[in-house]
Amino acid sequence: MCYHTIQSKLAKQIERRFNAVFCEPNLFQPSNHLNGFAFPKMPVITSENPVIIEQYNWGLIPDWSKNQDIRALTLNAKIETLSEKPSFKNVTHQRCMVLASGFYEWQWLDSKGKNKVKYQLGIKDEALFAFAGLYSHWKDDLTNEVVKTFTIVTTEANALMSEIHNIKKRMPVILRPEDEQKWLHHEPFEKFAFPYEADLVAKNLEIQGELRLF
Repeated sequence: MCYHTIQSKLAKQIERRFNAVFCEPNLFQPSNHLNGFAFPKMPVITSENPVIIEQYNWGLIPDWSKNQDIRALTLNAKIETLSEKPSFKNVTHQRCMVLASGFYEWQWLDSKGKNKVKYQLGIKDEALFAFAGLYSHWKDDLTNEVVKTFTIVTTEANALMSEIHNIKKRMPVILRPEDEQKWLHHEPFEKFAFPYEADLVAKNLEIQGELRLF
């Protein structure tokens, strides 16, 4: 799955890459490690406002949820079951791109995961890219605050990710640049499921080695 990401680029770099502008650029802070279980804010572009970059909290809260506890279970969403799962089936039309410059995954060296190797993954030269995502606007009945949240969509692992994420064999859907607008404009989910894949590079952070799928 995908629970640890990187967004190390500056706001201006992100704006140029995605031809969009931050609505609140002063609130954006680059980070070399965003832990999903801390429910951080990340830059997203929604299908509703495709020229605006907003900051949404990771961990989707469905509009029917009574509280925010569910978000620990909705950091990721399997593309194969988006239309079936209660947490996601009402927001399948609410697509977004989650903007990043990398992510981390751990390869298990034993069946219980006591010995693991950390990998940094992304596109060549640590270029910016977009995860496929879904978003939700949830209203807190106690405070009347509207909380904007998202989930990252995952698919079956490709050959490279199968070696690294070698237990669950999943990977985030990383949109090819030519397909980013297709995702936002509601191309069928099946077109972004395995064997759909980007040209990933993986760096072993233990030995600084590099793997690449060609």
